[in-house]
Amino acid sequence: MDKLILGIESSCDETAAAVSVNGRKILSNIVYSQIDEHKKYGGVVPEIASRRHCENILTTVREALNSAGAGLSDLDGIAVTYAPGLIGALLVGTSFAKGLSMAASLPLIPVHHIAGHIASNYIAHEDLEPPFLCLVASGGHTMIAKVTDYTHFEILGTTRDDAAGEAFDKCARVLGYPYPGGVHIDRAASRGDSTLYKLPTPHLSGNELDFSFSGLKTAVINLVHNAEQKGETIDGDSLAAAFQKTASDYLTEKAMTAAELTGAKKLALAGGVSANSGVRSALEKACAERNISLYMPPLSLCGDNGAMIACQGYYELMAGNTAGEDLNAIATLPLGS
Repeated sequence: MDKLILGIESSCDETAAAVSVNGRKILSNIVYSQIDEHKKYGGVVPEIASRRHCENILTTVREALNSAGAGLSDLDGIAVTYAPGLIGALLVGTSFAKGLSMAASLPLIPVHHIAGHIASNYIAHEDLEPPFLCLVASGGHTMIAKVTDYTHFEILGTTRDDAAGEAFDKCARVLGYPYPGGVHIDRAASRGDSTLYKLPTPHLSGNELDFSFSGLKTAVINLVHNAEQKGETIDGDSLAAAFQKTASDYLTEKAMTAAELTGAKKLALAGGVSANSGVRSALEKACAERNISLYMPPLSLCGDNGAMIACQGYYELMAGNTAGEDLNAIATLPLGS
């Protein structure tokens, strides 16, 4: 029997809901973004994000159900992002999902936000099945995870400071681009010369699969500030290109090292930074050279969305991972905990 899952996502500044069938087919995917409102502040304001989630969540869920041609009685479960993220934003989605599951007598399915991002690849690639490696790169997270099965994950390496997406946004800001900066860096990089500026590649002691982006970010910021103090002009497009290439090569190098150490022949990419053309291109080239199958979500599923939560929710339901009315939102929770 087909299983219809409603997925609800509200971990940051997108209010999203979707309906999936058996974790692979999407019947609807509705996203209400707050980017235009937060742009004037240079980043997400948690209090504003929470208020907008409160205002938008009922409309978003209703539209997702209507677009899917489904009613509550057609659903087999309600999945919701409960961790990690902005606590106020998470509470809106979690509380709404709990109330809806109780009212409709449907299973409540807690989904880890990063597991949802990984699951976006199941929607795009019907042939993708665990085990495989996944490089997760977003505004708040950067890690390499071994996906042992649909609901079990082993973290092989993670960032020790800034996440990749955070570095993209902060470098974009110093170059004068608005929030969110990643897309502007990508566009500028396509116009620039990546060899014009030499940027440092981070080096770490200890776990060779861990990441660090603070030094690279700081190098870009210092380069811009030093030029301003000397009255020199920066070629912003070329600096963006140099940063993007350095970051892309760094992410790719770590992913290839993980594949070599584990013997993995399947690699997936997930998270907001998976939309970056430099990252995608670098991974495509490296995987082709090593005969590694690469799976990447379409651009429409790279950012936060309800479809990925509905998809992962199906696999959590099949594994018996449901929650009661005591489910709470958690701001910080490692994947696999």
